[in-house]
This record gives sequence, structure tokens and C-alpha cells, in this order.
Amino acid sequence: MTTILSWNIQAGRGVDGRVDLERIARTVRALVDADVICLQEVESGGAGGPGNDGECVGGDQFETLRHLFPDHAGVTGAGVERAQTGTASMYRFGNMVLPRLPILSVFRHLLPQPATRGVRHMQRQATEVTVRSSGGPLRVVTTHLEYHAAVHRQVQIERLRELHVEAAEQARHSGPAEDTGPYARIARPASAVFCGDFNMETDSGEYAALLAPFDGGVPDLVDAWTALHPGRPHDPTCGVFDPHQWPAGPHCRDFFLVTEDLQPRLRSLRVDLQTDASDHQPVVLVLEDGPGEAESEARRTQ
Repeated sequence: MTTILSWNIQAGRGVDGRVDLERIARTVRALVDADVICLQEVESGGAGGPGNDGECVGGDQFETLRHLFPDHAGVTGAGVERAQTGTASMYRFGNMVLPRLPILSVFRHLLPQPATRGVRHMQRQATEVTVRSSGGPLRVVTTHLEYHAAVHRQVQIERLRELHVEAAEQARHSGPAEDTGPYARIARPASAVFCGDFNMETDSGEYAALLAPFDGGVPDLVDAWTALHPGRPHDPTCGVFDPHQWPAGPHCRDFFLVTEDLQPRLRSLRVDLQTDASDHQPVVLVLEDGPGEAESEARRTQ
């Protein structure tokens, strides 16, 4: 089995206003023994705020999370990276992927940020990591789309779909490559899991656009929740404990999407509705091994 956790951790700030990455790590470990941990809203060089534990204020949360999960590698995916006035350090904000499985390749994609007047927006990013899972090479993409500017979300959705088409076509039509060096073939399979905070709801046109069918043999994307729980509304992933930031109340905007070839391998998808360590809830996906693949993997690693 392959277990993937996705969580917008709000830079470690819980509903109590306290920044505590150790609490984030404890919550993750209590919830699941994850093979891949995908986090959004990770910060480095932040100003902090009242009630912080002090461990990461003005420090590097990416590095702290690496230490808190020593059995996992740490792949940084900063969307925002800029100088800070009065200091030599850089401010970074974005995603992080922590795989315990062997990493085969990494891609970091900046998403479109068109010029938009009068609306708050920031640079967004998608972090793509291909791992060697028990079911074969698996591409895991985590992202956090724009919240305030709808036009940004629309073009970011288009870009995510373009990246998926690109990977699927590369997997089918890879050209000659060398065994080593920069021209060596890069593992980038069509089979993929997309997860993160998409900042859209299931009844939106954006959600429909994200899941629209592809042409030319590119595997479609399927909402794992809908596949596993047909006819059942998504469990809420934000607004459960924080009515100040989310006055509309609990709702879902964090998703797991899988390519259609992975749909038969879906075992479970659950939202932890107990923790208030962030304004969002952790979401956990479990994939079964593919037919015969667990035995092949076991033989290969003996």
C-alpha cells in the first residue's frame, strides 16, 4: 500500500493562534504512518505573531520539518521567494513534499500569475515528485492555488492540466537518452496523484474544468472522494474550527485527484475532523498495490 497525506498547515499556526510545528508533526504521526507527506503554506523567514512557540519565527520551517520527519526526505517548493527589507535572509512561502519512498525525479513548477489590478494575489507553485511506490513509479503533485483572484485560479488550472498532458506524452513518447548526466531519461509516469488546497468548491465551474476529460489518450483525473464515496458530499476540509477566517462555515476545498488508471487501486480517503492545529484539516489517501506489483517489488528489493 501507499499512503499519502495532504495538509495546508497555515505555517504551523493553529486555531489557538500558536505556531507549533512539533504539534503538526505529532498530529501527522498520530493520524497515519505516511509514505508521502504533502504540505502547503510552509514558511521561511516569517515575522511570526502572538503565541508562537519561537522555534520557527524568522527561521526556516522547511528545514525544521526535515528534522521533525527524519525518515523522510524534504523537497521544498517555494512559490514566493523574495528579499526582506533590513536583512540578508530571503522570505520563502509555498509547498513541501516529504517522501519516505525513494525519489526518482523532482519538478518545481511556478504557476501563472497574470497582472491583476485591485485584487490581492501571490505567486503560486506546484511541486511534482515521482517516487518508487510499492505499486510502481508514482507522480505526486501538490499545489495551493490562488484564493483571492479567480482569474489566477482559472489559468493555474489550465497550467496544471498542461503539465499533466506533458508528463503523459513524455511517458508514451520518450526519445533516446543517455544512461547518466543531464540527458539521462527522467522518471515521469502518466500515473499521478494531485493533492492540495485548490481554493475551489465542488459546485464551481473551476472544479468542473479541473476534472474535464482529456484528449489523445491522456488519462483523465478523478476525484478520489467521489470515486470512493459516490453520492456522498465531501467531508469539510476547512472552516471546521475557525469561524473567524471562514464565516461561511465548514466546507471542502482540499482534494485528492488521481489518474483513472489508479481508480481501481483506491482503498480509502479520509479527512481528520478532530485536529485544530491549522485552519484546514489533514486528508489521507491510501492506494492498494497494483496486480502483481507487490510481489515484483519484493523480488526486486531482495
